[in-house]
Amino acid sequence: MKYTITILGLLTICLIGHSDSQEPNSWKLDSKDIPIPLGASESLQASLKSIEQPSIKLRESQVPRNLEDWNLAIAQRTASRDVPLETVEKMMEVEIQKDTIGEVAVYRIEPKVVAKEHSDHIMLYVHGGAYVFGGGDASVAEASIIANSSRIKVVSVDYRMPPKHPFPQAIDDSVTVYKELLKDHRPAAIALGGTSAGGGLALAIIHRLKSLELPQAGAVYAGTPWADLSKTGDTLYTNEGLDRLLVTYNGTLEAAARLYANGESLKNPLLSPVYGDFTNFPPTILVTGTRDLFLSDTARTHQKIRASGGVADLLVFEAMSHAGYLLSLESPESQQTYQEISDFLKKHLN
Repeated sequence: MKYTITILGLLTICLIGHSDSQEPNSWKLDSKDIPIPLGASESLQASLKSIEQPSIKLRESQVPRNLEDWNLAIAQRTASRDVPLETVEKMMEVEIQKDTIGEVAVYRIEPKVVAKEHSDHIMLYVHGGAYVFGGGDASVAEASIIANSSRIKVVSVDYRMPPKHPFPQAIDDSVTVYKELLKDHRPAAIALGGTSAGGGLALAIIHRLKSLELPQAGAVYAGTPWADLSKTGDTLYTNEGLDRLLVTYNGTLEAAARLYANGESLKNPLLSPVYGDFTNFPPTILVTGTRDLFLSDTARTHQKIRASGGVADLLVFEAMSHAGYLLSLESPESQQTYQEISDFLKKHLN
C-alpha cells in the first residue's frame, strides 16, 4: 500500500516538516534525552529518526493574529493539500461523488465492493483540522480510507467553518445530514466518526442528538479526539514538544479553539464533549498514542464512557503522535487501527 504515503504525505507534510539530516537516536526535552522507543514498530522508529524534533517556539510564533492572517493560513493549507479526487478514487479504490444533503455540502464515498455485513449500513464522517482547516476536497482523505478498509459507504460532511461560520455551525450542519440519513437508514445502522477535531465533533454530535431526543447512532469512531478545547489535559503539558504533529497547544491550536468557540465557554460540552453526559452513549472506539498531545483527552473520554456503563475500546500505540496512523498506512500501527475500526463497526452496527 505504498501509494497511500503519496496521498497522506501531501496532506500532512505542511504540518510535520521533513529533514534529510543524520538520523538521531533520541530527541531532547528540557535537557533530557528522550530515546527513540524500541517498543514502537520499525517503521515508526525510522520515521521518528527521519525528521527533526519540532520546535515549540516556532509553532508558538506561527499564530494567525487577525482575520487576514486566518484567511491566508486557510488558503495556504488548502493549496498544500490539493489532491485531485480522481487520484484518491484510484488509489483507494472508491467512487466519490459531490452532493448536498439538506443544503449541506457532502461527499458520498463508496468502495468498489461493499461488505455484506454493511449492505444497509453507512458512516457519517466529520473531518479534522482544528475546526478551521481540512474542508473541501481534503475532507475525503480518511473517509476514503475507512470506506476502503471497512468496505462501508461513507458520507463525509463538508461542514461550514470559521472565520465566517463559527460554533455551532459544524454541529448544526452535521446534525442536519444525520437527520436526513435517518429517513433512509435505521439509527443503529449509522456509524459516526472522525479524527482530531472530527473525533471531538463526533462526540459533540452525540450529545446534541441526545438533547434533541433524536435516536442515537449505532457506533462511534473517535480518533484521538479533541474532546477538551481548554488547556486542561495532562498530556498537553507532558507531551509538548514530543508530539510531532501538534507540537504545542500554545499556538494555532489555542487560537483555533477560540476562533471556533466565538466567545462561548471552552468547557461547553458541545465544544469540549468530555464535559458532557455519557449516559447511554453508543459503543465507541478510540485511538491515540503515547506521544499524542490529546492522549489525555482520549483517555478521559474512554473513562467517562466506561464509568457511565457504556462500551468503549481504546487503542494506545507506543511512540505514536497525534493521528500518527494517518501518516503511513502500511505501518503496523495504521494497519491495526483500521482493521480494528472495521471489526468494531461489523460488531456494533445493527
